[in-house]
Amino acid sequence: MKRIHAFRTAATLLLSLALATVQAQEDELGTETVTVVRSYSPTVSDAYKIKSLPNLNDSIVTRKKEVRYSIFSVPVASTFTPAKGRAADVERTAPEKLFNSYAAIGLGNYNNALADFYLSRDFDRGGKRFDVGLNHFSSRGALDGTVVDTDFYDTDLDLTFTRRDRDWNWNVSAGAEHRKYHWYGLPEGTVDPVTAEGLDAAQNYLAGQVSGELKMEDGYFRKANFLARHFRDGLASAENRLRLSGALQFPVTEESLDLGVELDYLGGRFDNADQSQYTNTGGIDYQYLIGGIRPGLLLLRDNLKLYLGTRLVAGLDMENSENNFYVYPDVRASYRLLEEAVVAFGGVEGSLVQQSYYDYSQNNPFVSPTLQVRPTDRQYEAYLGIKGQLASQLSYTLKGSYTAENYRPLFILNPQNPGRGDEKAYNYGNSFRVFYDDMKTLGVFGELQLTVKRNFTLGVNAAFYDYDTETDNPAWNLPSVEAGLSLDYRDAKGWYLGANLFYLGEREDFASVAQPNTAPEDYPASIITLDGFFDANAHAGYHINPQLSLFVKASNLADNAYQRWANFPVQGLQVLAGVSYKFDL
Repeated sequence: MKRIHAFRTAATLLLSLALATVQAQEDELGTETVTVVRSYSPTVSDAYKIKSLPNLNDSIVTRKKEVRYSIFSVPVASTFTPAKGRAADVERTAPEKLFNSYAAIGLGNYNNALADFYLSRDFDRGGKRFDVGLNHFSSRGALDGTVVDTDFYDTDLDLTFTRRDRDWNWNVSAGAEHRKYHWYGLPEGTVDPVTAEGLDAAQNYLAGQVSGELKMEDGYFRKANFLARHFRDGLASAENRLRLSGALQFPVTEESLDLGVELDYLGGRFDNADQSQYTNTGGIDYQYLIGGIRPGLLLLRDNLKLYLGTRLVAGLDMENSENNFYVYPDVRASYRLLEEAVVAFGGVEGSLVQQSYYDYSQNNPFVSPTLQVRPTDRQYEAYLGIKGQLASQLSYTLKGSYTAENYRPLFILNPQNPGRGDEKAYNYGNSFRVFYDDMKTLGVFGELQLTVKRNFTLGVNAAFYDYDTETDNPAWNLPSVEAGLSLDYRDAKGWYLGANLFYLGEREDFASVAQPNTAPEDYPASIITLDGFFDANAHAGYHINPQLSLFVKASNLADNAYQRWANFPVQGLQVLAGVSYKFDL
């Protein structure tokens, strides 16, 4: 009861207080102006951010099942011991053992003999090398139908020292050679047997030379060459030659400017007069000096290689005090039409060619020691062709050329002149002289080369020529057709073999008889036609071991007594067998 009474008393007091307050407001309320001043303070509300992982509101939610793992450990006794790894074996071909020395000897019919020796030694870790080479081939057999000896010898010795460095290398060589031949090509019926037996028809050629070469990898100077040679025969003829040449190269932007320099001296003497003279009235002296420069510009453009140059040459006939100046073209170009399949090439080149007694005796060993020697003015040789690969193993070359030459040397028989008075064995129409003619030559050449895995090589070539001489004479002893075929094969068991077949077309020569008080051009004469001929040669061998080998060589397989030079038949079938040995010395 006391709580109710207290509540009522509190309510009465609160109601009385509210009425008093309302009455007081009604009595004091008036009009008032209130000004509120506050600075502007803007705020930026937080932007709503997209949740990185949005809530998935799917009616079907699969809950992942908790998986618990346990290990059931059971001890196991083990005796396993891992082995060391080993690389698998790879089959490799053993490199061929190289030897620095080689020797071979062989004997055959016609008393033919062959001997070869070669030695090469390196010093100073390959920076220096010394080479020795000795080659000999001879025959002491007689030919049917000849009344004088037909044996011959050919021996060469060469010593070379080479030095190689990082930026340059050089070598110097010294060589000697001896060749012996006989003028056995006596025309039928010109010499009686008694006279023939007394003829000393032997001719010996002796030569000694020193040569060298210097090459530079960097700098303007690129290379230099020199040759000094003395040549003589068994009949008091002698010849000296000195040849120097050098090349410089200067870079010009993307091209290079080349400059070549050459100097060539030749001097010699024959103790006997020209065979065209009826009497031997004296000797023949000759001296020539050729000097020139070869400026040129080399251009390389993608598939194009172009060389633009010229030759400026001075020729001095020192014996007759005559001088001439020549300007020759020297232009060469090649262009890849179809990468390696078709490469076109061409050019126009010319030069003053120094002829020599030494070169004549190399081309025709039956020349007489009574020659007229002079340079050949090769005005130009223009050529155009294509080359490339028809397949990865088959290559080809096709070339056409046109050449204009003054004083082209041609070999022709000497007149029969037994009454010359000097009793020389070459006076009976059994030796050759040199006839110079101005000539233009049109030529076509083609070649195919097949190579199969380096074990088999087959090549075939052919050349056709058409000659136009200033004198309207035939191009003496020059064939219109030449062709050749060669093959080489070797197998892994040690066998190897090879063969070559060549054909030389018809040639024409000129036979005459000297008459007293008659000009050489009025001597009684006739043209000789030499038949074309085939010659087949083959060789085979077997490597018993890497050092020892057996070989056999056969020449003139058809046993054809053809004549390369008029009245000089060759040996028939020749077979030579021998042994070779490689070793380190």
